[in-house]
Amino acid sequence: MTAVAAVRPSPIAGTWYSGKAEVLARQVDGWMDQAMLPPLEGAVIGVMAPHAGHRYSGRTAAHAFRAVRGQTRPLVVILSPYHAWSQAALLTTAHAAYQTPLGQVRVDVDGLAQVDEGLAERRQPVLRRVAFDEEHSLEIELPFLQRALSGDFRLLPLMVRSQDWNFLSALADVLAHVLRNQPDALLVASTDLSHFYPLSVAQQLDAEMLRRVAAFDPRAVLEAERSRVGFACGVGAVVTMLLAAQRLGADAAQVVHYSTSAEETDDVSSVVGYGAALVLKRG
Repeated sequence: MTAVAAVRPSPIAGTWYSGKAEVLARQVDGWMDQAMLPPLEGAVIGVMAPHAGHRYSGRTAAHAFRAVRGQTRPLVVILSPYHAWSQAALLTTAHAAYQTPLGQVRVDVDGLAQVDEGLAERRQPVLRRVAFDEEHSLEIELPFLQRALSGDFRLLPLMVRSQDWNFLSALADVLAHVLRNQPDALLVASTDLSHFYPLSVAQQLDAEMLRRVAAFDPRAVLEAERSRVGFACGVGAVVTMLLAAQRLGADAAQVVHYSTSAEETDDVSSVVGYGAALVLKRG
């Protein structure tokens, strides 16, 4: 398949974030410089970060990636939603690399094959590969990773549409198996929180979702979405990340920042919520 050998050009550089490398690097570094984290009791296994345009959610996302700044993470798994319509439960790129203004990020093609194999063994839907997709929620995390991490990293990009508990649990099992012999791997879940509620309502909904994330309770996170007491557009990605992290020995989660679009726009009538959280392995 010829598309596998191609580099995916960015469809969002210059709009969702700066298309100029020096400006993008300066902005991302500045947000991470300003991010103040509480003491962390344990190693970071995974992070949850928002995926709105950097103008809106960059400050919050920076808190997630500040926690791994300067670290070497040879493999990064990004779990995100897929906002376009598709029948597939799980999608990935058909390209061999992602392009951002900061350079190319190589896709771990062998790792994707292992995910496919593991899902097939469990009789679950396998990956659907897409070329030249316009999905922003996965790509938007890449500049933060490119600036935060020391050295190059391979990317395992997974766009999760399913909200089926059995599928998400099976996917987490597969990821844990793939990552078990790669202790320096990092799990990233890309999600925003509630969308287009008045500020006071959004804060209530987001507080409930973040409470369940902090409780490190993946099933409760999924149930919040289903019962409409909290929202995360990437709930499948978050649940999978939490489950996979648990299987890899993580035992705590910590919310480290929250904001809304109102802080940038001053519009409190219809806001989007953004949260950053860390998943830790203590001891």
